[in-house]
Amino acid sequence: MRDRLLAAPVVPAPEPWQSVFASRVPVGGLLGIGFATHPDSGHDLVMVVSGDGHGLFDAVTGEKIARDRDPDPEDSTPDAVADLSCPGLGPITGSRVRIAGLFGGGLHTTTSDGWTLEVVSPAWPNDRVLLSGDGGLPHAGPHGERWWHIFHSHYSELRAAGFSPSGRTIAVATSSDISLWTRGADDNHSRSTEA
Repeated sequence: MRDRLLAAPVVPAPEPWQSVFASRVPVGGLLGIGFATHPDSGHDLVMVVSGDGHGLFDAVTGEKIARDRDPDPEDSTPDAVADLSCPGLGPITGSRVRIAGLFGGGLHTTTSDGWTLEVVSPAWPNDRVLLSGDGGLPHAGPHGERWWHIFHSHYSELRAAGFSPSGRTIAVATSSDISLWTRGADDNHSRSTEA
């Protein structure tokens, strides 16, 4: 299994997944990320917590829609409260967002329609993120058909990887950047994996 994972190159995520950014978005000193839902558009939002403050991205368009460079010191990092949350900003002001990353927590690793996301480390400390449609390790089909190596954090420490609660967004955060993939609300796994 280790040799199989080491041999799998990084490939684009399969349809219906689309990369949100042309490349990784740099976020220096990234501590963690969390998901929320835009109250007007219904889009998934990704909140980023770093040593330089808090930011909020639209996970469909990639637009940075809010930024707080100087959050209240009592709420600047998620470890200040038991549920690892930080206060929302921009359109989600007044709510709290649970943050997964350096201080713990986690994101969804499966979707309701059968996608799975796994973090593996066959060459520790370099983590790899695998997306699959076959239920996870051990993968039944060949790489590039039923499972895909979509991210390799050989350059920076992985902070968090997972799906949004809606299952329409994948986020991967390292200590230095964030990558996002999205799919439409009407895309479902069974259509994407039919032969």
